[in-house]
Amino acid sequence: MTEHPRGLPPVFLDGSSSSFTRLVERVAPHTLPWNRGLGPGPARDLPHGTTVLALDFDGGVLMAGDRRATMGHLIAQRDLEKVGYADDHTAVAFAGTVGLAKELVRLYRWELEHYEKVERRPLTLNGKAQRLAAMIRDQLAQAMQGLVVVPLLAGYDTARGVGRIFSFDVTGGPYEAVGFHSDGSGSPYARGALKKLYRPGMSAADATTVAVQALYDAADDDSATGGPDLSRRIYPSVALVTADGYRALPEDEVRAVAESVVSARQSSPEGPTAPLL
Repeated sequence: MTEHPRGLPPVFLDGSSSSFTRLVERVAPHTLPWNRGLGPGPARDLPHGTTVLALDFDGGVLMAGDRRATMGHLIAQRDLEKVGYADDHTAVAFAGTVGLAKELVRLYRWELEHYEKVERRPLTLNGKAQRLAAMIRDQLAQAMQGLVVVPLLAGYDTARGVGRIFSFDVTGGPYEAVGFHSDGSGSPYARGALKKLYRPGMSAADATTVAVQALYDAADDDSATGGPDLSRRIYPSVALVTADGYRALPEDEVRAVAESVVSARQSSPEGPTAPLL
């Protein structure tokens, strides 16, 4: 590769694309997660993360996830972090093959940062969803072999002044969810709880309680989802995104909510009920 007089290969000075992923494809394609050999063993022998969810509230959007990773019928990890920072106004979570998912999330953070450095402005929230969709499409060959990664994106749209949620299928199709969404093996049960408990315009505190209730219901019916583990001090991961930016909820705040939910379930194991009308 011919070098520039200052020592940089010309590809690094090519301004035709602001995508970090496309730059890596040209410089070191073997480092991308979807270009690596799958290795021996079926996909079921790899750790998988399970239930994540998001819901909007008055002033922003909340993202939460349980902490369990499974490997077949075994618990591979009890304290996995599935919810994380993407940029100042965006959170990303994942369900699916843990190793690939963590690499994809890390690469996505670099993608957003690279774009902002090159273009000197952040992507719009729609643009962020489209960039993540393109990265999921690059992963399709591995997804077809059982190594599925399903991210969930939630962010504060600074142009509209609202929180928004985007889900994706394995082919990279992005879909905007209204109000709330859940992904992963426990998602049918979490979504059922969200349908029952979600109210537009909730406070951040109420949204946190709803999220923990939904994850509790998911853990109650899905063995791959981990509920609040008070004895081990393992609680759901919760993050808020508002006009002020991304904020991971401190453990003591999540613990207080989790303890209240678990205590209330002692007398009402099925959880809170919703009015008929």
